[in-house]
Amino acid sequence: MKKFLVELILCSLIISCAGKPIKPKPKSMLDLKYPIPTYIIKKSKCPYSININRSSNFISSDKCGDRIIYPNLKGTIYLTYKRINNNFDSLLSDAYSMPLKHVRKAVGIPEKVFVNRKNKTYGSIFQIVGDAASQVQFFLTDSTNHFIFGALYFYKRPNYDSIMPALNYIGNDISKLMESLKWTD
Repeated sequence: MKKFLVELILCSLIISCAGKPIKPKPKSMLDLKYPIPTYIIKKSKCPYSININRSSNFISSDKCGDRIIYPNLKGTIYLTYKRINNNFDSLLSDAYSMPLKHVRKAVGIPEKVFVNRKNKTYGSIFQIVGDAASQVQFFLTDSTNHFIFGALYFYKRPNYDSIMPALNYIGNDISKLMESLKWTD
């Protein structure tokens, strides 16, 4: 009886595998669709205004800790405004040291310098490449009165390859934010 069961199982395995040639699966890409961004002006309770994506939510606080929330992408841009008061060197040093806190998880931290003479905004944006907690950090200043630091965080454990599409989408919004920032005092 055992011999019959073993032969039956072997025959069924041979018959089931013999019919079709084995083919590797083709490479595929995610088909993620994000809405085409449209931008609206938002005024902070602090002395600046920015353009944000209509699909995000802007929350301004009295203590100048504003947030731009992307509920569908599960991410938030945190903005911190500081008035320059004989502390420009300290603020600038902090802005450059913040991305370096992710150096253990980062593959690279390229910096892109930003200058908008028309709006008197100057700064840098750092894209942290790798599985770091924050993938984008930036700062903007007029060098005399105002300083804003921003950081993007997602609500899940960082996996750089998986969040890349959302990172690119929000990264374009951050560029628009930096280009549109105006000091309001």
